[in-house]
Amino acid sequence: MGNSSAITRGIHVDVHSQFLPEQSSPGQWVFAYQITISNHSEETVQLVSRFWEISNANGRIEHVRGPGVVGHQPTLRPGEAFQYVSGCPLDTPFGSMKGTYQMMQESGEAFDVAIAEFALVDPASLN
Repeated sequence: MGNSSAITRGIHVDVHSQFLPEQSSPGQWVFAYQITISNHSEETVQLVSRFWEISNANGRIEHVRGPGVVGHQPTLRPGEAFQYVSGCPLDTPFGSMKGTYQMMQESGEAFDVAIAEFALVDPASLN
């Protein structure tokens, strides 16, 4: 349900999200998402920054930008992957996230890698 995959210029971004009932409380739903970034290109790339568009069930959209991910700006050689887990609180029982990573090649060329939209859903909220 909360999975997505995207490929941009040989960079694969795979996402799996889940609801965290033990960290949630009335009026706040907390979700974790695990992301795997795999370099299937022939170039070494570095993840420089991230951009997220987070939507809740009421249509409110929040934009988040920042350097790297979870305190890292990983460099991925061809065939390498980087995996991390992060979280997102929402004030509704479901929503979604999508975004981009800005990557830099060794040549200095920057490009954006898509993070396909994925759902954030409390299974108890579904009929």
